[in-house]
Amino acid sequence: MSIVHGGNLEKLAAEAHCAPDEILDFSVNLNPCGQPEGLFQVWFRAFDHAAPYPEPYAESVCRMIAGKLSCPADCVLAGNGSGELLDLLPRAFDSRRAVIVTPGYLEYEESCRKAGLPVTHFTLREEEDFQLDMEALDSSLLSGDLVMLGNPANPVGAASEPERLLALIRERRDCNFIIDEAFVDFCPDYSLKNTILPNLAVTHSMTKFYSLAGVRMGYVLADASVTARLKELQPCWSLGSAGCELMKFLFSLDDAFAETSRRETERLRSEFSARLARIPGVKVYPSAANYLLVRLPRPLPADRLLKEYHIAVRDCGGYPGLSAGHIRVAVRKEPENRLLLSALECVCGQNGGIAPEVPGKWNKTGGKTRRTPALMLQGTCSNAGKSILAAAFCRIMLQDGIRVAPFKAQNMALNSFVTMDGGEMGRAQAVQAEACRLDPDVRMNPILLKPNSDTGSQVIVCGKPVGNMRVREYYAHKKELWEKVKESYDSLCASYQAIVLEGAGSPGEINLKKSDIVNMRMAQYAQSPVLLVGDIDRGGVYASFIGTYATLENWERELLKGFLVNKFRGDPTLLDDAHRDVLAYTGRPVMGVIDWQRDLGLPEEDSVNFSLVRPAPKHAETLDAVLIHLGHIANFTDFVPFELEPDVTVRKIDSAAEFGSPDLVIVPGSKGTAADMSELEKRGLARKIREAVKNGAWYVGICGGLQIAGERLLDPLAVESDCPDAACLGLLPLVTEMMPEKTLRQTRAECFGMPVSGYEIHHGKTRMTASVESVSVADNGTVAGYSSGRVFTSYLHGVFDDDAFRRNFIDRVRVSLGWKPLGGVTAHYGIEDSLNRLADHVRSRVDMKKIYRMMGL
Repeated sequence: MSIVHGGNLEKLAAEAHCAPDEILDFSVNLNPCGQPEGLFQVWFRAFDHAAPYPEPYAESVCRMIAGKLSCPADCVLAGNGSGELLDLLPRAFDSRRAVIVTPGYLEYEESCRKAGLPVTHFTLREEEDFQLDMEALDSSLLSGDLVMLGNPANPVGAASEPERLLALIRERRDCNFIIDEAFVDFCPDYSLKNTILPNLAVTHSMTKFYSLAGVRMGYVLADASVTARLKELQPCWSLGSAGCELMKFLFSLDDAFAETSRRETERLRSEFSARLARIPGVKVYPSAANYLLVRLPRPLPADRLLKEYHIAVRDCGGYPGLSAGHIRVAVRKEPENRLLLSALECVCGQNGGIAPEVPGKWNKTGGKTRRTPALMLQGTCSNAGKSILAAAFCRIMLQDGIRVAPFKAQNMALNSFVTMDGGEMGRAQAVQAEACRLDPDVRMNPILLKPNSDTGSQVIVCGKPVGNMRVREYYAHKKELWEKVKESYDSLCASYQAIVLEGAGSPGEINLKKSDIVNMRMAQYAQSPVLLVGDIDRGGVYASFIGTYATLENWERELLKGFLVNKFRGDPTLLDDAHRDVLAYTGRPVMGVIDWQRDLGLPEEDSVNFSLVRPAPKHAETLDAVLIHLGHIANFTDFVPFELEPDVTVRKIDSAAEFGSPDLVIVPGSKGTAADMSELEKRGLARKIREAVKNGAWYVGICGGLQIAGERLLDPLAVESDCPDAACLGLLPLVTEMMPEKTLRQTRAECFGMPVSGYEIHHGKTRMTASVESVSVADNGTVAGYSSGRVFTSYLHGVFDDDAFRRNFIDRVRVSLGWKPLGGVTAHYGIEDSLNRLADHVRSRVDMKKIYRMMGL
């Protein structure tokens, strides 16, 4: 008889017309907590023993198991999975008939038929939730019977009380019993594995509880006479060297992994079962294992879950004692369980046949991506170049019209960047924010460590210092700091379409893994694919790739999608052979080779004179510009280029007392324009601005500053505020209405007869109520800005990045004051050019379509 088992990903993928790794497999029952830490190292070392033959019957493993179970070593036999032992055991007993407790594992009957035994079924009653009736089983037995059953039973999940089961076995010494405890580690109180009786054999799997189905390991505990007969049937070297070493490792573990696994599986199973039972017509049976037997209100259409949603479940219609409509589902992680619940609600008709929220594809980083799409750059070491490459990916995504923000959970740096509202954050994230055309925000770097000794640092949390801590003290606070990290990340996710994350140091630093909040743990939380960056200039980059991979646990390796070689000098095709080797060792490709970037011009994080620009020495005739610090300020870096100019001084002010007599009043963008306008009135700044412009000062407004310069701001749909109609400064005859659809685009336009460019990001739609002197028209025909007299406004963020246009505008202001224009280009805003050059090079070396697919964009 041909038995079809679950977990055949190649076959399932062929049926679903997708790749194997796109299958969400509920048909196999593995520990939802995954594997214990340390397995890969054992597997890696096992290859040192690959040349010699292994022990014929894994004798050292059997001795170790016997020591753990306090039983004679000759009562233990290891095998190539408990399946091999279950196949041989019926031939090791002297029996006349096999009694299979059903529903049960289908291989029981097959192994008994191989042994030449006639088979009868003892069928559990569905109305009793498939609980084993010991008295009824006893009454059905004849002398010489061989009873095979699972405890807990597969696929029903019911477990029998060991005391009553053992009493039956002792009472019926004229019968033999094979108890399959493949899943008993999830409910160890039901185990008989410490019991040795002449008529009893207990098999145990090492693959389900430890998520090692691909490595066949198991053992049987039985009377020495039974194990002796099994040895005669079992081929030598059934368990290879790697399997032997892994079994020894698993038996050497303390109880922490097992206790955590049982507790988490019980929680997940309880929640999953309750949610399943809420689907009308669905019946869920009690289970002690890591799977649930479910009866649907009607038979499941053949392959519908698989073909429509790429979800595989175990169809149990072919099990004796079950019928069409019964399925078995593994207990998996919460996001994955939710996907199956959504799909089942659809096929059972609860949601009117509407497809699940996210049909089809799913993501091994923790279920289908429901978070903001993300990409994480980690390094083989510090200074591998991940900060610069993160900035490159930020700029590339911005260029592609994606609202992107940077994030680094924890940074260590000698110096900090100070945000507009006085918060401290890592300078690298300030550069990355500039690459995104965003104002630096402490949420982008919630934890900043500023070393002040060899063993301690000042700790900055969400922009504010919380004190000096030594290493152990800081580690003691990691749990609460992790909550701050998650809060900051979630807040960013709510505001942007994509996040580019940066790690710290290396994910392979095994001394730091347990307290990690910045590398793989952060990637797991963000459900982000990881690219590992290596510095080829310092040598050993490929050994670092492979070595880092070797230190990762299984869940970490699932997050790692590829490698980037950084700082290369030469012909990248010379590295092709090495890249094939890396792929062969790790199964992950090198996804790009980035050249050494000479004279890039981006500021270095720990430079004492760090700045997004270096302010120039000022001339005697210098314009006094005040930058109004709005409560909801956005993109204040639009005006950073002015600090480069030799004849402009920029003062950032909050109050009317600081206003003075400026030549230039700058109102930046705002994330709450009506609220900020109201605050300007309350602080007396609105009156100061109106008076200054009346007395000859220039007004510059970008985006929100443009809207504030108008007459009114309308928001009838409460897109941005609860104020439906707000009076503004009245400097231009403009009315802006907030619209639900946000304008987000790169724009080219003409202003003062010169080409300009920048990007628009705003909800407002502005119209004129009277004519103005100058209108800046974009290449798509829309209006990008309005000017009249000494009032200049634009919707284009970055309009002043252009050196020639910026100088032209400043000279206009100078001439209006009776000063001579300086003419020409007097300053270069290099960071923009640098970021664009960097982005162009990285884009030329990396397949961004593949990156976007990886992110789920």
